[in-house]
Amino acid sequence: MRWFNSRKPYFNSNEDVDICLLLEGTYPYVRGGVSSWVHQIISGLPEYRFHLIFLGGHPDFYDEPAYEFPENVVGFEVHYLLLDKRQLKPSARSGKKHLFSVWNHFLSYFESKGEPIPSQLLSEVSEFLDTDNKLTLIDFLYSRASWEVLTERYIESSPRQSFVDFFWTYRNIYQPLFVLSRISQNLPKAKLFHSVSTGYAGFLGALSREKTQTPFILTEHGIYTKERKIDLSQATWIKDHHSQIDISIHKGMHSTRKTWIQFFEQLGLSAYHQADHIVALFEGNRQRQHTDGAPKDKTRVIVNGINTKRFEDAYHRRPDTPPMVVGLVGRVVPIKDIKTFIRTMRGAIETLPKLEGWIIGPMEEDKEYVRECELLIESLDLKGRVKMLGNKNVAEIMPALGVMMLTSISEAQPLVLLEAMAAGIPCIATEVGACREIIDGAEGEDAAIGSAGEIIPIASPTEGAHAIINVLGDRRKWLQAGDNGRIRVKRYYDEPIMYGAYRSLYKEAISGRHRI
Repeated sequence: MRWFNSRKPYFNSNEDVDICLLLEGTYPYVRGGVSSWVHQIISGLPEYRFHLIFLGGHPDFYDEPAYEFPENVVGFEVHYLLLDKRQLKPSARSGKKHLFSVWNHFLSYFESKGEPIPSQLLSEVSEFLDTDNKLTLIDFLYSRASWEVLTERYIESSPRQSFVDFFWTYRNIYQPLFVLSRISQNLPKAKLFHSVSTGYAGFLGALSREKTQTPFILTEHGIYTKERKIDLSQATWIKDHHSQIDISIHKGMHSTRKTWIQFFEQLGLSAYHQADHIVALFEGNRQRQHTDGAPKDKTRVIVNGINTKRFEDAYHRRPDTPPMVVGLVGRVVPIKDIKTFIRTMRGAIETLPKLEGWIIGPMEEDKEYVRECELLIESLDLKGRVKMLGNKNVAEIMPALGVMMLTSISEAQPLVLLEAMAAGIPCIATEVGACREIIDGAEGEDAAIGSAGEIIPIASPTEGAHAIINVLGDRRKWLQAGDNGRIRVKRYYDEPIMYGAYRSLYKEAISGRHRI
Protein backbone atom coordinates (compact mmCIF):
# COMPACT_ATOMS: atom_id res chain seq x y z
CA MET A 1 0.00 0.00 0.00
CA ARG A 2 1.07 3.61 -0.57
CA TRP A 3 0.03 6.45 1.71
CA PHE A 4 0.37 9.99 0.43
CA ASN A 5 0.36 13.49 1.83
CA SER A 6 -2.98 15.10 0.99
CA ARG A 7 -1.30 18.48 0.89
CA LYS A 8 0.77 17.27 -2.05
CA PRO A 9 -1.76 15.08 -3.83
CA TYR A 10 0.17 14.73 -7.07
CA PHE A 11 2.63 12.10 -8.03
CA ASN A 12 3.69 10.34 -11.20
CA SER A 13 6.39 7.71 -11.24
CA ASN A 14 6.87 8.15 -15.02
CA GLU A 15 5.97 4.50 -15.42
CA ASP A 16 3.84 3.44 -18.36
CA VAL A 17 0.13 3.60 -17.55
CA ASP A 18 -2.38 0.97 -18.55
CA ILE A 19 -5.60 2.46 -17.18
CA CYS A 20 -6.34 6.11 -16.39
CA LEU A 21 -9.31 6.22 -14.01
CA LEU A 22 -11.45 9.38 -14.06
CA LEU A 23 -13.08 9.89 -10.65
CA GLU A 24 -15.55 12.56 -9.58
CA GLY A 25 -16.00 13.26 -5.89
CA THR A 26 -15.26 9.71 -4.75
CA TYR A 27 -12.04 7.74 -4.30
CA PRO A 28 -9.74 8.25 -2.41
CA TYR A 29 -11.34 11.01 -0.32
CA VAL A 30 -14.93 9.80 0.18
CA ARG A 31 -15.97 6.42 1.49
CA GLY A 32 -18.95 4.64 0.03
CA GLY A 33 -19.99 2.04 -2.53
CA VAL A 34 -18.32 3.60 -5.57
CA SER A 35 -15.05 4.29 -3.74
CA SER A 36 -15.01 0.74 -2.34
CA TRP A 37 -15.50 -0.58 -5.86
CA VAL A 38 -12.65 1.55 -7.26
CA HIS A 39 -10.28 0.30 -4.57
CA GLN A 40 -11.50 -3.23 -5.23
CA ILE A 41 -10.86 -3.05 -8.99
CA ILE A 42 -7.36 -1.58 -8.58
CA SER A 43 -6.41 -4.15 -5.93
CA GLY A 44 -8.01 -7.07 -7.76
CA LEU A 45 -6.27 -6.40 -11.10
CA PRO A 46 -2.62 -6.05 -9.99
CA GLU A 47 -1.33 -6.74 -13.50
CA TYR A 48 -2.55 -3.28 -14.61
CA ARG A 49 -0.88 0.02 -13.70
CA PHE A 50 -3.35 2.78 -12.84
CA HIS A 51 -3.15 6.57 -13.00
CA LEU A 52 -5.98 8.35 -11.13
CA ILE A 53 -7.47 11.76 -11.94
CA PHE A 54 -9.69 13.02 -9.11
CA LEU A 55 -12.18 15.81 -9.79
CA GLY A 56 -13.47 17.67 -6.74
CA GLY A 57 -15.56 20.75 -6.13
CA HIS A 58 -13.33 22.83 -3.84
CA PRO A 59 -10.41 21.91 -1.52
CA ASP A 60 -12.51 22.78 1.52
CA PHE A 61 -14.92 19.94 0.69
CA TYR A 62 -12.38 17.18 1.36
CA ASP A 63 -10.43 16.07 4.41
CA GLU A 64 -7.63 13.53 4.58
CA PRO A 65 -7.83 10.62 2.10
CA ALA A 66 -9.82 7.62 3.30
CA TYR A 67 -7.82 4.97 1.42
CA GLU A 68 -4.23 3.89 0.98
CA PHE A 69 -3.23 3.27 -2.61
CA PRO A 70 -2.29 -0.23 -3.81
CA GLU A 71 1.20 -0.47 -5.28
CA ASN A 72 -0.12 -0.58 -8.85
CA VAL A 73 -1.30 3.05 -8.59
CA VAL A 74 1.60 4.78 -10.33
CA GLY A 75 0.11 8.25 -10.77
CA PHE A 76 -2.39 10.50 -9.04
CA GLU A 77 -3.59 14.05 -9.57
CA VAL A 78 -6.30 16.28 -8.10
CA HIS A 79 -8.22 19.03 -9.86
CA TYR A 80 -10.87 21.32 -8.41
CA LEU A 81 -13.74 22.52 -10.59
CA LEU A 82 -14.70 25.54 -8.48
CA LEU A 83 -11.87 27.98 -9.02
CA ASP A 84 -11.47 31.06 -6.87
CA LYS A 85 -12.31 33.82 -9.35
CA ARG A 86 -11.00 36.38 -6.87
CA GLN A 87 -7.50 35.33 -7.90
CA LEU A 88 -8.22 36.59 -11.42
CA LYS A 89 -7.78 40.34 -11.80
CA PRO A 90 -10.63 41.82 -13.86
CA SER A 91 -9.43 43.74 -16.88
CA ALA A 92 -11.01 45.13 -20.02
CA ARG A 93 -10.37 42.82 -22.98
CA SER A 94 -11.95 42.24 -26.33
CA GLY A 95 -11.65 38.44 -26.66
CA LYS A 96 -11.15 36.53 -29.89
CA LYS A 97 -14.46 36.73 -31.73
CA HIS A 98 -13.83 33.74 -34.00
CA LEU A 99 -13.16 31.50 -30.99
CA PHE A 100 -16.20 32.80 -29.13
CA SER A 101 -18.27 32.11 -32.24
CA VAL A 102 -17.28 28.42 -31.99
CA TRP A 103 -17.89 28.56 -28.23
CA ASN A 104 -21.38 29.96 -28.86
CA HIS A 105 -22.19 27.11 -31.25
CA PHE A 106 -20.86 24.64 -28.68
CA LEU A 107 -23.10 26.07 -25.94
CA SER A 108 -26.20 25.72 -28.10
CA TYR A 109 -25.96 21.92 -27.66
CA PHE A 110 -26.49 22.33 -23.92
CA GLU A 111 -29.85 23.94 -24.68
CA SER A 112 -31.02 21.32 -27.19
CA LYS A 113 -32.40 17.93 -26.20
CA GLY A 114 -31.20 14.56 -27.42
CA GLU A 115 -28.37 15.66 -29.72
CA PRO A 116 -24.79 14.97 -28.59
CA ILE A 117 -22.00 17.45 -29.30
CA PRO A 118 -20.39 16.41 -32.62
CA SER A 119 -16.92 14.89 -32.28
CA GLN A 120 -15.30 17.55 -34.45
CA LEU A 121 -16.78 20.39 -32.40
CA LEU A 122 -15.79 18.70 -29.15
CA SER A 123 -12.25 18.35 -30.42
CA GLU A 124 -12.11 21.92 -31.69
CA VAL A 125 -13.31 23.48 -28.46
CA SER A 126 -10.99 21.39 -26.31
CA GLU A 127 -8.06 22.60 -28.40
CA PHE A 128 -8.50 26.28 -27.55
CA LEU A 129 -10.48 26.32 -24.30
CA ASP A 130 -8.31 27.50 -21.37
CA THR A 131 -5.27 27.61 -23.65
CA ASP A 132 -2.90 30.53 -23.27
CA ASN A 133 -3.41 33.21 -25.93
CA LYS A 134 -6.61 31.54 -27.14
CA LEU A 135 -9.72 31.44 -24.95
CA THR A 136 -8.88 31.58 -21.26
CA LEU A 137 -11.07 31.69 -18.18
CA ILE A 138 -10.36 35.40 -17.75
CA ASP A 139 -11.58 35.93 -21.34
CA PHE A 140 -14.74 34.00 -20.47
CA LEU A 141 -15.33 36.11 -17.37
CA TYR A 142 -14.43 39.60 -18.54
CA SER A 143 -14.19 39.98 -22.33
CA ARG A 144 -16.59 41.86 -24.60
CA ALA A 145 -16.84 38.84 -26.93
CA SER A 146 -17.95 36.66 -24.01
CA TRP A 147 -20.58 39.23 -23.02
CA GLU A 148 -21.97 39.14 -26.55
CA VAL A 149 -22.25 35.34 -26.41
CA LEU A 150 -23.91 35.51 -23.01
CA THR A 151 -26.53 38.03 -24.11
CA GLU A 152 -27.24 36.11 -27.33
CA ARG A 153 -27.75 32.89 -25.41
CA TYR A 154 -30.07 34.73 -23.01
CA ILE A 155 -32.23 36.12 -25.81
CA GLU A 156 -32.39 32.76 -27.61
CA SER A 157 -32.97 30.45 -24.65
CA SER A 158 -34.30 32.29 -21.59
CA PRO A 159 -35.70 35.75 -22.45
CA ARG A 160 -38.33 35.59 -19.67
CA GLN A 161 -35.85 34.58 -16.97
CA SER A 162 -34.26 37.17 -14.70
CA PHE A 163 -31.11 38.31 -16.50
CA VAL A 164 -29.23 38.43 -13.20
CA ASP A 165 -30.12 34.78 -12.53
CA PHE A 166 -29.12 33.83 -16.06
CA PHE A 167 -25.82 35.72 -15.80
CA TRP A 168 -24.67 33.92 -12.66
CA THR A 169 -25.96 30.55 -13.80
CA TYR A 170 -24.08 30.96 -17.08
CA ARG A 171 -20.85 31.77 -15.28
CA ASN A 172 -21.13 28.98 -12.72
CA ILE A 173 -22.33 26.26 -15.04
CA TYR A 174 -19.71 26.57 -17.77
CA GLN A 175 -16.62 27.52 -15.75
CA PRO A 176 -15.73 23.87 -14.92
CA LEU A 177 -15.44 23.08 -18.62
CA PHE A 178 -12.31 25.23 -18.70
CA VAL A 179 -10.77 23.06 -16.00
CA LEU A 180 -11.72 19.87 -17.85
CA SER A 181 -10.25 21.21 -21.08
CA ARG A 182 -6.98 22.07 -19.35
CA ILE A 183 -6.77 18.55 -17.90
CA SER A 184 -7.43 17.02 -21.32
CA GLN A 185 -4.45 18.91 -22.71
CA ASN A 186 -2.10 17.32 -20.16
CA LEU A 187 -3.21 13.70 -19.93
CA PRO A 188 -0.94 10.80 -19.01
CA LYS A 189 -0.04 8.45 -21.82
CA ALA A 190 -2.46 5.64 -21.03
CA LYS A 191 -3.70 2.66 -23.02
CA LEU A 192 -7.27 3.17 -21.83
CA PHE A 193 -9.37 5.84 -20.11
CA HIS A 194 -12.07 4.63 -17.74
CA SER A 195 -14.64 6.92 -16.13
CA VAL A 196 -16.71 5.70 -13.21
CA SER A 197 -19.63 8.04 -13.93
CA THR A 198 -20.97 10.40 -16.56
CA GLY A 199 -21.10 14.02 -15.31
CA TYR A 200 -17.81 15.92 -15.27
CA ALA A 201 -15.67 12.77 -15.17
CA GLY A 202 -17.58 11.27 -18.10
CA PHE A 203 -17.24 14.48 -20.11
CA LEU A 204 -13.50 14.46 -19.39
CA GLY A 205 -13.53 10.92 -20.76
CA ALA A 206 -15.23 12.19 -23.92
CA LEU A 207 -12.57 14.92 -24.29
CA SER A 208 -9.83 12.36 -23.64
CA ARG A 209 -11.22 10.09 -26.38
CA GLU A 210 -11.11 12.93 -28.87
CA LYS A 211 -7.73 14.30 -27.78
CA THR A 212 -5.82 11.02 -27.72
CA GLN A 213 -7.87 8.66 -29.91
CA THR A 214 -7.37 6.19 -27.05
CA PRO A 215 -10.20 3.84 -26.03
CA PHE A 216 -12.62 5.14 -23.42
CA ILE A 217 -14.97 3.00 -21.34
CA LEU A 218 -17.67 4.19 -18.98
CA THR A 219 -19.07 2.43 -15.91
CA GLU A 220 -22.20 3.78 -14.24
CA HIS A 221 -23.02 2.54 -10.77
CA GLY A 222 -26.09 4.71 -10.46
CA ILE A 223 -27.47 6.83 -13.28
CA TYR A 224 -25.61 10.09 -12.66
CA THR A 225 -27.99 12.30 -14.65
CA LYS A 226 -31.02 10.90 -12.84
CA GLU A 227 -29.37 11.50 -9.45
CA ARG A 228 -28.47 15.10 -10.38
CA LYS A 229 -32.11 15.67 -11.36
CA ILE A 230 -33.17 14.48 -7.91
CA ASP A 231 -30.58 16.73 -6.25
CA LEU A 232 -31.62 19.74 -8.32
CA SER A 233 -35.31 19.21 -7.72
CA GLN A 234 -34.61 19.44 -3.98
CA ALA A 235 -31.94 22.15 -4.10
CA THR A 236 -32.77 25.03 -1.80
CA TRP A 237 -30.06 27.28 -3.28
CA ILE A 238 -32.28 27.69 -6.36
CA LYS A 239 -34.97 30.15 -5.37
CA ASP A 240 -38.29 29.70 -7.18
CA HIS A 241 -39.19 33.38 -7.00
CA HIS A 242 -41.87 33.53 -9.70
CA SER A 243 -44.19 36.46 -9.88
CA GLN A 244 -47.89 35.78 -10.34
CA ILE A 245 -47.50 36.55 -14.04
CA ASP A 246 -44.56 34.12 -14.28
CA ILE A 247 -46.62 31.35 -12.70
CA SER A 248 -49.33 31.70 -15.34
CA ILE A 249 -46.85 31.77 -18.19
CA HIS A 250 -44.23 29.23 -17.04
CA LYS A 251 -45.58 26.01 -15.69
CA GLY A 252 -43.11 23.53 -14.27
CA MET A 253 -39.67 24.06 -12.86
CA HIS A 254 -37.69 27.25 -12.48
CA SER A 255 -35.50 28.13 -15.48
CA THR A 256 -32.32 27.81 -13.42
CA ARG A 257 -33.15 24.22 -12.46
CA LYS A 258 -33.97 23.43 -16.07
CA THR A 259 -30.68 24.92 -17.28
CA TRP A 260 -28.64 22.84 -14.83
CA ILE A 261 -30.53 19.67 -15.72
CA GLN A 262 -30.00 20.23 -19.46
CA PHE A 263 -26.30 20.80 -18.76
CA PHE A 264 -25.91 17.43 -17.01
CA GLU A 265 -28.01 15.71 -19.67
CA GLN A 266 -25.59 16.91 -22.34
CA LEU A 267 -22.53 15.89 -20.31
CA GLY A 268 -23.99 12.40 -20.06
CA LEU A 269 -25.08 12.20 -23.69
CA SER A 270 -21.64 13.21 -24.97
CA ALA A 271 -19.96 10.67 -22.69
CA TYR A 272 -22.26 7.92 -23.98
CA HIS A 273 -21.53 8.72 -27.61
CA GLN A 274 -17.76 9.01 -27.19
CA ALA A 275 -17.42 5.85 -25.08
CA ASP A 276 -16.33 2.63 -26.73
CA HIS A 277 -18.06 0.50 -24.10
CA ILE A 278 -20.71 1.42 -21.52
CA VAL A 279 -21.24 -0.73 -18.43
CA ALA A 280 -24.31 -0.86 -16.20
CA LEU A 281 -24.63 -2.89 -13.01
CA PHE A 282 -27.97 -4.44 -13.90
CA GLU A 283 -30.42 -4.66 -16.78
CA GLY A 284 -32.75 -1.95 -15.47
CA ASN A 285 -29.98 0.64 -15.52
CA ARG A 286 -28.84 -0.56 -18.94
CA GLN A 287 -32.33 0.15 -20.27
CA ARG A 288 -32.27 3.56 -18.57
CA GLN A 289 -28.99 4.32 -20.34
CA HIS A 290 -30.68 3.55 -23.67
CA THR A 291 -33.55 5.88 -22.75
CA ASP A 292 -31.02 8.63 -21.97
CA GLY A 293 -29.31 8.23 -25.35
CA ALA A 294 -26.66 5.51 -24.96
CA PRO A 295 -26.23 3.52 -28.19
CA LYS A 296 -27.58 0.02 -27.58
CA ASP A 297 -24.69 -1.76 -29.26
CA LYS A 298 -22.19 -0.27 -26.79
CA THR A 299 -23.85 -1.30 -23.53
CA ARG A 300 -23.40 -4.36 -21.36
CA VAL A 301 -24.06 -5.48 -17.78
CA ILE A 302 -21.29 -6.38 -15.34
CA VAL A 303 -22.55 -6.92 -11.80
CA ASN A 304 -20.54 -5.84 -8.79
CA GLY A 305 -18.92 -8.48 -6.66
CA ILE A 306 -17.78 -8.68 -3.07
CA ASN A 307 -15.21 -10.69 -1.17
CA THR A 308 -17.60 -13.24 0.32
CA LYS A 309 -14.78 -14.84 2.34
CA ARG A 310 -14.50 -11.63 4.36
CA PHE A 311 -17.95 -12.39 5.81
CA GLU A 312 -17.47 -16.08 6.59
CA ASP A 313 -16.71 -15.41 10.24
CA ALA A 314 -19.67 -13.04 10.51
CA TYR A 315 -21.95 -15.78 9.16
CA HIS A 316 -20.66 -18.33 11.64
CA ARG A 317 -21.17 -15.82 14.48
CA ARG A 318 -24.76 -15.14 13.44
CA PRO A 319 -27.00 -15.92 16.44
CA ASP A 320 -29.83 -18.47 16.32
CA THR A 321 -32.46 -15.84 17.04
CA PRO A 322 -32.72 -12.44 15.34
CA PRO A 323 -31.11 -9.54 17.23
CA MET A 324 -33.54 -6.68 17.75
CA VAL A 325 -31.37 -4.28 15.75
CA VAL A 326 -32.07 -2.75 12.33
CA GLY A 327 -28.95 -1.48 10.58
CA LEU A 328 -28.68 1.09 7.83
CA VAL A 329 -25.20 1.33 6.33
CA GLY A 330 -24.68 4.37 4.12
CA ARG A 331 -23.74 8.01 3.92
CA VAL A 332 -25.97 10.34 5.91
CA VAL A 333 -27.21 12.33 2.91
CA PRO A 334 -30.69 13.09 1.51
CA ILE A 335 -30.55 10.54 -1.31
CA LYS A 336 -30.30 7.77 1.33
CA ASP A 337 -33.50 9.16 2.92
CA ILE A 338 -32.29 8.63 6.47
CA LYS A 339 -35.32 10.54 7.74
CA THR A 340 -37.66 7.83 6.44
CA PHE A 341 -35.54 5.24 8.24
CA ILE A 342 -35.93 7.19 11.49
CA ARG A 343 -39.71 7.47 11.04
CA THR A 344 -39.85 3.76 10.16
CA MET A 345 -38.13 2.91 13.44
CA ARG A 346 -40.71 4.95 15.35
CA GLY A 347 -43.48 2.76 13.90
CA ALA A 348 -41.66 -0.56 14.35
CA ILE A 349 -40.78 0.15 17.99
CA GLU A 350 -44.49 0.38 18.81
CA THR A 351 -44.72 -3.38 18.13
CA LEU A 352 -41.14 -4.39 19.02
CA PRO A 353 -40.32 -2.25 22.07
CA LYS A 354 -36.77 -3.61 22.45
CA LEU A 355 -35.85 -2.67 18.86
CA GLU A 356 -32.93 -0.36 18.05
CA GLY A 357 -31.92 1.33 14.81
CA TRP A 358 -28.24 1.86 13.95
CA ILE A 359 -27.22 4.35 11.26
CA ILE A 360 -23.70 3.35 10.24
CA GLY A 361 -21.71 5.49 7.83
CA PRO A 362 -19.89 8.78 7.23
CA MET A 363 -21.56 11.97 8.42
CA GLU A 364 -19.24 14.69 7.11
CA GLU A 365 -20.69 15.10 3.61
CA ASP A 366 -23.84 17.07 4.52
CA LYS A 367 -23.64 18.34 8.09
CA GLU A 368 -26.88 20.30 7.82
CA TYR A 369 -28.77 17.12 6.90
CA VAL A 370 -27.06 15.23 9.74
CA ARG A 371 -28.31 17.87 12.17
CA GLU A 372 -31.84 17.61 10.76
CA CYS A 373 -31.72 13.84 11.33
CA GLU A 374 -30.53 14.34 14.90
CA LEU A 375 -33.39 16.75 15.56
CA LEU A 376 -35.88 14.28 14.07
CA ILE A 377 -34.59 11.54 16.38
CA GLU A 378 -35.11 13.85 19.36
CA SER A 379 -38.55 15.02 18.25
CA LEU A 380 -39.78 11.41 17.85
CA ASP A 381 -38.45 10.51 21.31
CA LEU A 382 -35.97 8.02 19.82
CA LYS A 383 -32.81 9.21 21.52
CA GLY A 384 -30.90 6.12 22.61
CA ARG A 385 -33.08 3.94 20.37
CA VAL A 386 -31.89 5.24 17.00
CA LYS A 387 -28.13 5.76 17.06
CA MET A 388 -25.84 7.45 14.55
CA LEU A 389 -22.62 5.47 14.91
CA GLY A 390 -20.44 6.87 12.12
CA ASN A 391 -18.00 4.58 10.29
CA LYS A 392 -17.67 1.03 11.58
CA ASN A 393 -16.11 -2.19 10.34
CA VAL A 394 -19.12 -3.66 8.56
CA ALA A 395 -17.92 -7.28 8.71
CA GLU A 396 -17.50 -7.05 12.48
CA ILE A 397 -20.86 -5.41 13.13
CA MET A 398 -22.99 -7.75 10.98
CA PRO A 399 -23.69 -10.44 13.63
CA ALA A 400 -25.20 -7.76 15.87
CA LEU A 401 -27.85 -6.91 13.25
CA GLY A 402 -31.19 -8.59 12.82
CA VAL A 403 -31.86 -6.97 9.46
CA MET A 404 -30.10 -4.64 7.02
CA MET A 405 -32.31 -1.85 5.72
CA LEU A 406 -31.99 0.71 2.94
CA THR A 407 -34.56 3.49 2.55
CA SER A 408 -32.78 5.18 -0.38
CA ILE A 409 -34.66 7.07 -3.06
CA SER A 410 -32.00 6.10 -5.61
CA GLU A 411 -29.49 3.26 -5.71
CA ALA A 412 -27.66 1.19 -8.26
CA GLN A 413 -26.49 -2.16 -6.91
CA PRO A 414 -25.85 -1.55 -3.21
CA LEU A 415 -22.79 -3.42 -2.00
CA VAL A 416 -24.06 -3.28 1.57
CA LEU A 417 -26.97 -5.58 0.69
CA LEU A 418 -24.55 -8.09 -0.80
CA GLU A 419 -22.36 -7.84 2.29
CA ALA A 420 -25.28 -8.39 4.65
CA MET A 421 -26.45 -11.38 2.62
CA ALA A 422 -22.93 -12.86 2.67
CA ALA A 423 -23.16 -12.69 6.47
CA GLY A 424 -26.57 -14.39 6.42
CA ILE A 425 -28.50 -11.25 7.42
CA PRO A 426 -31.92 -10.65 5.78
CA CYS A 427 -32.44 -7.32 3.99
CA ILE A 428 -35.20 -4.77 3.49
CA ALA A 429 -34.80 -2.19 0.73
CA THR A 430 -36.80 0.28 -1.31
CA GLU A 431 -37.63 -0.73 -4.86
CA VAL A 432 -34.81 1.20 -6.50
CA GLY A 433 -31.94 0.11 -8.71
CA ALA A 434 -31.11 -3.58 -8.48
CA CYS A 435 -32.51 -4.03 -4.97
CA ARG A 436 -35.37 -6.33 -5.98
CA GLU A 437 -33.07 -8.40 -8.17
CA ILE A 438 -30.59 -8.73 -5.28
CA ILE A 439 -33.17 -9.64 -2.64
CA ASP A 440 -35.64 -11.73 -4.67
CA GLY A 441 -33.30 -12.90 -7.45
CA ALA A 442 -33.35 -12.52 -11.22
CA GLU A 443 -35.89 -14.58 -13.11
CA GLY A 444 -35.00 -18.26 -13.38
CA GLU A 445 -32.53 -20.22 -11.27
CA ASP A 446 -31.60 -17.17 -9.22
CA ALA A 447 -35.20 -16.48 -8.12
CA ALA A 448 -35.68 -20.19 -7.36
CA ILE A 449 -33.22 -19.84 -4.46
CA GLY A 450 -35.85 -17.85 -2.57
CA SER A 451 -36.17 -14.36 -1.15
CA ALA A 452 -33.57 -12.82 1.14
CA GLY A 453 -35.92 -10.26 2.68
CA GLU A 454 -38.52 -7.72 1.60
CA ILE A 455 -38.94 -4.86 -0.88
CA ILE A 456 -40.82 -1.71 0.18
CA PRO A 457 -41.97 1.47 -1.59
CA ILE A 458 -39.92 4.68 -1.40
CA ALA A 459 -40.70 7.03 1.51
CA SER A 460 -43.08 4.60 3.23
CA PRO A 461 -42.42 4.42 6.98
CA THR A 462 -45.57 2.34 7.58
CA GLU A 463 -44.63 -0.27 4.96
CA GLY A 464 -41.08 -0.27 6.29
CA ALA A 465 -42.22 -0.86 9.86
CA HIS A 466 -44.43 -3.77 8.76
CA ALA A 467 -41.49 -5.29 6.85
CA ILE A 468 -39.23 -5.10 9.92
CA ILE A 469 -41.87 -6.77 12.07
CA ASN A 470 -42.40 -9.51 9.45
CA VAL A 471 -38.68 -10.25 9.04
CA LEU A 472 -37.82 -10.26 12.75
CA GLY A 473 -41.02 -11.87 13.99
CA ASP A 474 -40.43 -15.44 12.80
CA ARG A 475 -37.12 -17.08 13.75
CA ARG A 476 -37.36 -19.89 11.17
CA LYS A 477 -38.18 -17.53 8.29
CA TRP A 478 -35.45 -15.15 9.46
CA LEU A 479 -32.80 -17.88 9.28
CA GLN A 480 -34.09 -19.09 5.89
CA ALA A 481 -34.05 -15.60 4.35
CA GLY A 482 -30.50 -15.08 5.58
CA ASP A 483 -29.34 -18.39 4.13
CA ASN A 484 -31.08 -17.69 0.80
CA GLY A 485 -29.16 -14.43 0.52
CA ARG A 486 -25.86 -16.10 1.32
CA ILE A 487 -26.38 -18.76 -1.37
CA ARG A 488 -27.28 -16.07 -3.95
CA VAL A 489 -24.26 -13.87 -3.21
CA LYS A 490 -21.76 -16.74 -3.29
CA ARG A 491 -23.20 -18.03 -6.57
CA TYR A 492 -23.66 -14.78 -8.53
CA TYR A 493 -21.84 -11.92 -6.80
CA ASP A 494 -18.46 -13.25 -5.69
CA GLU A 495 -15.72 -10.82 -6.67
CA PRO A 496 -13.66 -13.19 -8.93
CA ILE A 497 -16.61 -13.10 -11.35
CA MET A 498 -16.38 -9.28 -11.53
CA TYR A 499 -12.59 -9.30 -11.88
CA GLY A 500 -12.82 -11.73 -14.78
CA ALA A 501 -15.40 -9.56 -16.55
CA TYR A 502 -13.31 -6.36 -16.23
CA ARG A 503 -10.10 -8.16 -17.14
CA SER A 504 -11.77 -9.28 -20.37
CA LEU A 505 -13.22 -5.81 -21.02
CA TYR A 506 -9.84 -4.11 -20.53
CA LYS A 507 -8.13 -6.60 -22.83
CA GLU A 508 -10.83 -6.17 -25.45
CA ALA A 509 -10.57 -2.37 -25.44
CA ILE A 510 -6.78 -2.15 -25.28
CA SER A 511 -6.30 -4.72 -28.04
CA GLY A 512 -8.17 -2.46 -30.45
CA ARG A 513 -11.49 -4.29 -30.58
CA HIS A 514 -13.17 -1.24 -29.16
CA ARG A 515 -14.62 1.12 -31.72
CA ILE A 516 -18.01 0.01 -32.98
